Amino acid sequence: MRLSRLGLLLGMALLLGAASAARAEYISLRSGQRLHVTGYQLLGDKYRLQMAGGTVEVPADQVVAIEPEDVFAPLPHAETANAPYREIIQAAAARYSVDADLIASVISVESNFDPKSISRRNARGLMQLLPETAARLGVQDIFDPKENIEAGTRYLSDLLKRYNNDLVLALAAYNAGPERVTQYGRVPPYQEKVSYVRRVRSTYEKSKSGTATKTAPGEISSPTSKKLQSTTKAAKNPAEP
Repeated sequence: MRLSRLGLLLGMALLLGAASAARAEYISLRSGQRLHVTGYQLLGDKYRLQMAGGTVEVPADQVVAIEPEDVFAPLPHAETANAPYREIIQAAAARYSVDADLIASVISVESNFDPKSISRRNARGLMQLLPETAARLGVQDIFDPKENIEAGTRYLSDLLKRYNNDLVLALAAYNAGPERVTQYGRVPPYQEKVSYVRRVRSTYEKSKSGTATKTAPGEISSPTSKKLQSTTKAAKNPAEP
């Protein structure tokens, strides 16, 4: 692939990128180019990049950084009543006492409800479990929606208990690992981690504001949900998103 053709595709991506409704990231190349992509896949020694102007393959050794976009286009509304896999989400919510809307919000940000999603860190499935985490939680098929949601919810529940229902720290640990939260005593000071916590909180708060007046008798609502919402509003750590 010639750099001139790559530059042409970059120009098309910049022109059309604003209209894209997909989540996006930036791919920085050794040449100095910074590509705005809506998806990518590592295929052997090449990256296949999805951009607004189409797809392009780039040698892996030419990619120097993959950075999350700070401002993302709106994700699908994560209200549990309308979310894919809602029955599985509600069952896991009841079993592990985690708000169903929070589970749906994590899935929305982690995988955009794609059960076959694989991240560059090799996190997999709807709740983006690392293989070692999935194995520790007894998962047999990491891409099975029920197993993935069950294990991801159990892990999220464990983190909420560990951090006394502090949603910010629990989400930071879910994304970066508890050892990183312990290392810094707060959300790790990296743009990707801060952005992740911000996006999940925003999605969750929107889902709660949209369903606050719709909750019917018997509808799944975790006893921790009110505390989680008040915790996010009361957080005073200046390093938090």
